[in-house]
Amino acid sequence: MNRKVKNIIDRIYPISEKSFQKIEILLNCETFKKGEPFIQRSQRNEKEYFILSGVCKSYLINPHGDEITIAFFTENSILSPHSIRTSKSISNLYFKTLTDLELASINAKEFENLMIENIEIRNFANAVLQNELISKVEKEIGLASLTAKERLIEFRKKYRHLENLIPHTDIASYVGITNISLSRLRKDLIK
Repeated sequence: MNRKVKNIIDRIYPISEKSFQKIEILLNCETFKKGEPFIQRSQRNEKEYFILSGVCKSYLINPHGDEITIAFFTENSILSPHSIRTSKSISNLYFKTLTDLELASINAKEFENLMIENIEIRNFANAVLQNELISKVEKEIGLASLTAKERLIEFRKKYRHLENLIPHTDIASYVGITNISLSRLRKDLIK
């Protein structure tokens, strides 16, 4: 587990072994089965997460009771930072597994303390925040300015292997179309 976390960190912002050891001693491993919610909206959540294996999504529930997918998180990545996905440690979103999921977690307050005392960890955390902001802005721009077909093409570029791994209803929701429209677009793109 620990080497996987180090590799995830180093792909975002490389840190020394000495700095990583400060994180490593605070890590916990968590596993969840496919379809299992692991963060509930309006519930306390005080962790940062590294995705070691599997796929999950963040989502909200609209007034009709439908899940609206906000983002996907894949193996060897990081969940949205605690400071973005919570307000006063209360989750703003739901998170659910789309496959079996293995996570490494760390207490958010303890991680924040590491950021204060260690410049490498602070720079890593800032890079994570910046990447999250860029991703959210790109999605907003895409929803506002691209056709449904273009949004599906962008989804395929960003998440190359997900289309045949996760429910198409989640993909349709993410790109802002109905499942029927997604089915039609997929057929059109095969031609």
